[in-house]
Amino acid sequence: MNNRQQVSFDSEQLILVDEKDNELGFMPKADCHRGNGILHRAFSIFIFNTGGKLLLQKRSAEKPLWGGYWSNSVCSHPRKGESYEVATARRLQDELGISAKLKFRFRFQYQAKFRDIGSENELCSVFTGIHNGPFHVNPTEISEISFVAPGKLDEEIARFPEKFTPWFKLEWEKLRKMQF
Repeated sequence: MNNRQQVSFDSEQLILVDEKDNELGFMPKADCHRGNGILHRAFSIFIFNTGGKLLLQKRSAEKPLWGGYWSNSVCSHPRKGESYEVATARRLQDELGISAKLKFRFRFQYQAKFRDIGSENELCSVFTGIHNGPFHVNPTEISEISFVAPGKLDEEIARFPEKFTPWFKLEWEKLRKMQF
């Protein structure tokens, strides 16, 4: 399976929303991430294996925001006209070459600035799923993957918080408090 095509584009139309997830319009991804960012719809997917370990991804160094940082299994945005169901299925295939049944867990809003380059300003829906592989990693999005036990991940985040994306740390903290 060839999973090397570019799947993220600065020109893709993202969905602008208010804090209650009501659609307000559309804007190119690059514009949504300039300055302090403009609130837009996003999602994060946490893929676990049947042994309970979480699949982490190290974001490609080519990513303009948080390239080279460790994060959740998949994170992206629904595009104009896409539901969460369509967008999450597309990105699982685009980034990892898999399909998985997902369960919605929660939604939250956050903003995080990355150096002088730009910001995330997202209303993010978080999903979980199970898959043991194989995975077909797209190197334009991901440089490395690793399954990590929850306790070991907690230790790594506590020791080296600067190695992880800000949204992932917020999401992981909330997921760890939930029964799933």
